[in-house]
Amino acid sequence: MSGMNTAYLALERHFARIASLQDAIGLLGWDKEVMMPSGAAERRSENLAMLEGLRHEILTAPIMADLLDQAETAASGTDWQRANLTAMRRQHTRATALPQDLVEAHAQATTLCEIAWRDARQNSDFKALLPALTEVLNLTRAIATATGEACGLSPYDALLDSFDPGTRQADIDPLFTRLRAELPALTAAALEAQASLPPAVTPQGPFSLPRQEALGRELMQRMGFDTTRGRLDVSLHPFCGGATHDVRLTTRYREDDFIPAMMGVMHETGHALYEMGLPDAWISQPVGQSGGMTLHESQSLIMEMQFCRSAPFTRWLAPRLREAFGVADTAAGWDAQSLHRQLIHVAPGFIRVDADEVTYPAHILARFELEKALVSGDLPLADLPAAFNERIHTLLGLRVPDDRQGCLQDIHWPAGLFGYFPCYALGAMTAAQLRQAACTQEPAILPAIGQGDFTLLLGWLRTHVHGRASSVPLRQIVQDATGAPLGADAYLAHLRTRYVDRAPNA
Repeated sequence: MSGMNTAYLALERHFARIASLQDAIGLLGWDKEVMMPSGAAERRSENLAMLEGLRHEILTAPIMADLLDQAETAASGTDWQRANLTAMRRQHTRATALPQDLVEAHAQATTLCEIAWRDARQNSDFKALLPALTEVLNLTRAIATATGEACGLSPYDALLDSFDPGTRQADIDPLFTRLRAELPALTAAALEAQASLPPAVTPQGPFSLPRQEALGRELMQRMGFDTTRGRLDVSLHPFCGGATHDVRLTTRYREDDFIPAMMGVMHETGHALYEMGLPDAWISQPVGQSGGMTLHESQSLIMEMQFCRSAPFTRWLAPRLREAFGVADTAAGWDAQSLHRQLIHVAPGFIRVDADEVTYPAHILARFELEKALVSGDLPLADLPAAFNERIHTLLGLRVPDDRQGCLQDIHWPAGLFGYFPCYALGAMTAAQLRQAACTQEPAILPAIGQGDFTLLLGWLRTHVHGRASSVPLRQIVQDATGAPLGADAYLAHLRTRYVDRAPNA
């Protein structure tokens, strides 16, 4: 066996240990959000900090640098092995930029801040969160600065790169500038088209929570979710997490409206299907992980927004909803046309996760601007509520009534996820581009969706996205799948077709 092969195989063993630690961290994180009693927060923060520290210790051990040098010098192996080696080097470079005490301190601070956020959000009390969030922001800045220096990036680009390898603010700015320029007129046109229709009738609750839960489980299985390798639960903020071959997703329920929970399940199922579709052969290696959060968000949005809110799927869904909630076929507001109007209703609102497709990007533009200013220090953290409210008023014309519906609504910043928000808008663009390509290359996909059959769509995604994992960069995956670089054209065309032209199959 050559030196390169010996070194590379040793690296694979080390990274398999890291992957197992990451699985444990994922499951403890899921438990923290779903099951953990509040009195366990302090100890859980210590547990997670220790595991993050151990992961960092393995990754930055002196032998890792030697093995990477030896493996790279030999420069042989398959395309996937070489891609894996590149991903290993990237993780090592980012890890060695950070002292272990900083990694552990950040893990502990974010755990405690997430717990504090729950009460602060419930009480709409930003000041109560300020001390914990200040600690998280200071540690995040330290991580961003150190990582940026090691990788030749600005601090904010270093944060972006942690969620979306290779993405830079210079890539995002022109796309977001176009959204900011074109969306106000598109939103106005969509609202005008909507207002021209007769008044809509909506189903009246209350809607039984057990029935909502049973409906969600039925739909996620219909979409392809493997219930032997995952589960559905309830959390304050919907998410998808867990571990390899144990994908945990959550939603939240309201008795007066079943649509947010139902669409939340479909959204998180998109994430779960991506995780379940990653190649088993590389399950414990960096190259076998997802290709970044823009791709991840594209997979949730292609399911929830592109297909599950489409007219063909709604025609299939309507009778299942009537059956699920025990209403008559002739009940007002339960026909496919009325339900579709609810699913694509445009109305500027305060809550990002409940926003329609047309106004959703405004929520991301606001958070993108704010988190850049927070990381740079241009915006003092104490001024965040007022700045958040001002951005929402400018972009959506709304007056935010309280912090609960303002800067406290998202868990991302308390969890230390600065640099994540742009992935949502980039994911929406990617989803639209992938749908356009999928339906062009495989015209039977949309008719199948109209029968509640996701098999063709999932097969296409498995080939063009899921199965490629991190073997090539995001932009190559999009280029290869769609024949064009990632852009805003397909997304804006989709919005016009569905919300302005109101095409029958949109």
